[in-house]
Amino acid sequence: MAHTRINLGALKAFEAAARALSLTRAADELNVTQAAVSHQVRLLENQLGVELFRRLPRGLALTDEGLSLLPAIQEAFGRIDTALDRVGDGLAREVVHVGAVGTFASGWLLPRLAEFARLHPQVDVRLSTHNNRVDPAAEGLDFAIRYGRGTWPGMQADFLMHAPISPLCTPKLAAQLRDAADLSRFPLLRSYFVDDWRLWFEAADAVPDGPINGPIFDSSLTMVQCALQGLGIALAPPKMFERELAEGRLVQPFAVELDAGGYWLTRLVLKPVGDGANAFAAWIARAAA
Repeated sequence: MAHTRINLGALKAFEAAARALSLTRAADELNVTQAAVSHQVRLLENQLGVELFRRLPRGLALTDEGLSLLPAIQEAFGRIDTALDRVGDGLAREVVHVGAVGTFASGWLLPRLAEFARLHPQVDVRLSTHNNRVDPAAEGLDFAIRYGRGTWPGMQADFLMHAPISPLCTPKLAAQLRDAADLSRFPLLRSYFVDDWRLWFEAADAVPDGPINGPIFDSSLTMVQCALQGLGIALAPPKMFERELAEGRLVQPFAVELDAGGYWLTRLVLKPVGDGANAFAAWIARAAA
């Protein structure tokens, strides 16, 4: 069925409201009134013959139809933005959208992006960060850099590098450790991979002095920041915190490292790959090697 009378304004209003799940915040973003956003959304619903939102006492919730429509609309707007970026300054530019685990982005990728820009001046990298939970289709990503074993359904995964994990803490705290078993006398900071500490103790052939207790973080960056404040011992990849280790603010008290996974460059199998994306993939593979 053709929907020739559906205008971009109605689609934009839907996309903004769906992202914010609020007519008020969508109106603020689009610099129009809430009534205008509501009118555009109603118009779109009437034209499609379905409800896209459930109106709740506080905000909105997407219906199944709205959930189905949103990724396609976001991808379409992403393509429009990319096309405008390429021609806006009169140059044939290409934008590559990359989402990366925050630890990898901060500890490895950001210091090297200047090299990619020098080698490929007509390709712009737009970088966002995530905590290893990411939806490349909904977020319009060309690539998602993740930590794990390389098994994500519907994704092509190319291995970048190993990133074994090991305890990291302040020098003051490390001075109180005689052997690996002593670690359990302190708060053991954990990621959502809650078995990692148990597996590390097994790799170190050590038995904890007590139960493994400590807060759980969804980001190794936040976890290590907590360790830097002397609030516990982080279990994180030393390779991603080389600067803090070199400066002496962080130490690795034991040499034992656990291979809990690595970093992978992933992309949707069905998503077309442009020249800029190919250039980025080839560059990061060389740099990681």
